[in-house]
Amino acid sequence: MRTDDGAGHDLRHHGDAEVRDGGAALVDLAVNVRADTPPAWLRERIAGSLGSLAAYPDGRAARAAVAARHGLPVERVLLTAGAAEAFVLLARALKVRRPVVVHPQFTEPEAALRDAGHTVDRVLLREEDGFRLDAAAVPEDADLVVIGNPTNPTSVLHPAASVAALARPGRTLVVDEAFMDAVPGEREALAGRTDVPGLVVLRSLTKTWGLAGLRIGYVLAAPETIADLERAQPLWPVSTPALAAAEACVGSQALAEAAHAAHRIAADRAHLVAGLREFAADGLRVAEPAEGPFVLVRLPRAGAVRRHLRDLGYAVRRGDTFPGLGEEWLRLAVRDRATVNSFLQALDRAMALAGP
Repeated sequence: MRTDDGAGHDLRHHGDAEVRDGGAALVDLAVNVRADTPPAWLRERIAGSLGSLAAYPDGRAARAAVAARHGLPVERVLLTAGAAEAFVLLARALKVRRPVVVHPQFTEPEAALRDAGHTVDRVLLREEDGFRLDAAAVPEDADLVVIGNPTNPTSVLHPAASVAALARPGRTLVVDEAFMDAVPGEREALAGRTDVPGLVVLRSLTKTWGLAGLRIGYVLAAPETIADLERAQPLWPVSTPALAAAEACVGSQALAEAAHAAHRIAADRAHLVAGLREFAADGLRVAEPAEGPFVLVRLPRAGAVRRHLRDLGYAVRRGDTFPGLGEEWLRLAVRDRATVNSFLQALDRAMALAGP
């Protein structure tokens, strides 16, 4: 379903559109799911849950495991069918007068708010400021503020103190940390904090573990907020295989593997950014510093370059569906060095084909 904001931004366009149907054979730099996932041990845990499908899902063990992972009581945890469900629950369950979404960022929060009948205000962060958070730009009377950290698609990691400073009495502060586990040490994370009033943190297990098709995520918030969201959920919203995955992905083995992957992603991202800088003379600019498992680039004739890249076998994410960005922007997922090297060669060819 297309949700248009009236300014030409298709808020329901996501990276998977680039690799559906005719794009299935392309090398995927459009979707921000870590390559070569889920690992074998996780597939085995999920497969082991299939013998229990006759029973209704029981989320207590997974909920307790998530709570323990963040040092929280279970009353502060809600399991969801991916972070996308959490945005819908927030939009439907919370009584808000003036919701504000900080853009450019993942568009599903605004789409969910609009679908729930809310009028949404935007704070557009500026390229010339490095897409850094300007807290003063957020209206003081906003009673719901949504921000991503690290932000998709800009790959900006905002300081935790700057994000927490957005909190106010009577305001719900929603921080989308779907990509935080791809940041070494999860520095600047707010997950687990209980001293920030109105804080709601969303986490997704689909990106790092390759579980987009399983749909699993969770919300961390004050017990009364969790209770409001839970009342808006249907019965048994998270399947038994997804619950098994959640429990497995917050265990010690998984956390160690995720930490290792975060360092590898950082090294691979540095390699990608270094290669992209070689195109500076051709007008390509990288939004830096990038801290997520993707980078945002601005380049002339980006639409034509994207089409030529498809012809050359590569899918990248168009940027013009993000409020605050235009047709000259592309988002690139971080991949291993061999894939990046081949992509950079294709990019060189695509830019030449697009013309001066």
